[in-house]
Amino acid sequence: MRERAGAVRARLDFGLVPAVPVPFRGRAVHSEALGAYTRWMAAQPVAGVAVNVHTGRGRLLAPGDRRAVLAAWRDALPDRVLVAGAWDRRSAAEARDLGADAVLAFAGAAEPVAYHAELARELPVIAFYLYEAAGGVSYDDAAIRAVLGLPGVVGIKVATLDSVMTFQRIAALCRTIPDTLLVTGEDRFLGYSLLLGARAALAGLGAALTDLQLALLRARRGEDWPGFIRLAALCDRFGEATFTPPIEGYVRRMLWAAAADGVIPDDACDDPWGPALPDADREQVRRAVRDARATRG
Repeated sequence: MRERAGAVRARLDFGLVPAVPVPFRGRAVHSEALGAYTRWMAAQPVAGVAVNVHTGRGRLLAPGDRRAVLAAWRDALPDRVLVAGAWDRRSAAEARDLGADAVLAFAGAAEPVAYHAELARELPVIAFYLYEAAGGVSYDDAAIRAVLGLPGVVGIKVATLDSVMTFQRIAALCRTIPDTLLVTGEDRFLGYSLLLGARAALAGLGAALTDLQLALLRARRGEDWPGFIRLAALCDRFGEATFTPPIEGYVRRMLWAAAADGVIPDDACDDPWGPALPDADREQVRRAVRDARATRG
């Protein structure tokens, strides 16, 4: 498993892995929109996609829907890294059988080392440090170091949302651990997290305006600092419109953003498990997409 984890790590280096939501109409998966979305994403030079993770409501989907969504993305992106959400060995094995390359561990394990080791029996694992307000657990440095020392662990995704100090701490720790990929999930400070040492992004923000975030990663890798500053500011403004209270509304907002960009139909933007949002929120998202496109040119 160490070699497989290393291969995934190499494929993700400075890559973008959008955490993709599932288009719904009411409580039913919008199959036509899902097909349009997978084809559109396949045309973007992403390193891969993360399917059935939190953004994709993976743990809440009906088992048949969960399998169908994963299969649709595998068919559409056969040459990219397919990361699937997993919360136990059974879900990791299902992902493996459906063609996933790696799993993203759902956050919140009371025994993180044993939990990640169990998942890694099936597929390489990306560990996940999630802010506590979203159900995560605050792993200390010793726990993070032990998890990242497991042979099947690719690296760690960090999503603190609003704790720059926590991200700084984990980034500094990762620099001391060989063969570790620091993956940013920081939708509200994406650019800064790349400056701190993240070498890949696995983020819900990447589900729309994907090309903008790909350009940001290219600018960082090429040390194009004027371009990086301009693109980071655009990404920050997009994050401000989509990752805002109530935070659980971000799933619906990302679907709105994809619709505003012409990727999926306007009626494929329901989120059966998310909070109700006012019409003003949708207009704010539309304006953010429009402004980003106009500014970038």
